[in-house]
Amino acid sequence: MELAGQIDDLHKYYYLGNQVVKALRGVTAEFPGGDFVAIMGSSGSGKSTLLNVLGGLDRPTSGRYVIAGNDVSTLTDHELSAIRNKLIGFIFQSYNLISQFTVLENIRMPLSYRPDRPPMTREDIDWCTELALQVGLGDRLDHRPHQLSGGQQQRVAIARALVNGPAIILADEPTGNLDSSTSAEIIEILNRLNAEGRTIIMVTHEPEIAREAKRQIYMKDGLIAGDGIFPG
Repeated sequence: MELAGQIDDLHKYYYLGNQVVKALRGVTAEFPGGDFVAIMGSSGSGKSTLLNVLGGLDRPTSGRYVIAGNDVSTLTDHELSAIRNKLIGFIFQSYNLISQFTVLENIRMPLSYRPDRPPMTREDIDWCTELALQVGLGDRLDHRPHQLSGGQQQRVAIARALVNGPAIILADEPTGNLDSSTSAEIIEILNRLNAEGRTIIMVTHEPEIAREAKRQIYMKDGLIAGDGIFPG
């Protein structure tokens, strides 16, 4: 099976004055295409840092990271940004919607960052509308974030993550601000996306959410302490 991503002996250090924070201390893992992975661990274990590196939002201090056959260490910032925009969709715990934008405008935002920034077409608008329908928001296109529930806002974020047709979805605590019923609905959407062939890599601190993934990675002190085994 083709790999969506591969990391080898990955280190990430942050320098705070004279102090060195070793967030990742030699992490090695493979992420096959179509995988659904839950990354778990206590606060400070390195799970969010790992997700940021996998998403190209942060570069490793050392080690190798290959995404869809591209070695990140050889890419310029512009090249990495282009790959990130094309291959990866992001879902955040806090939704990260633009408050003054409507549902439809939020969904179409990533299209504004396409190479050469072509003008928005009717087909683009139709596609964004279709995504809103897929996540159950076809009747909320003109609503703004403050007019939506937390679950609805997360659905907007999922649709936005899909607008460029990414092969990989990175989700950072996607159910962290939601009640159990709404969390189940969000996980159902992620499971459907995974069944369609997308790779899902999700950070979560909730064991019941992690159980929904095909595979669990447990992190501790910047290292992988378990892979494929649900702790506890």
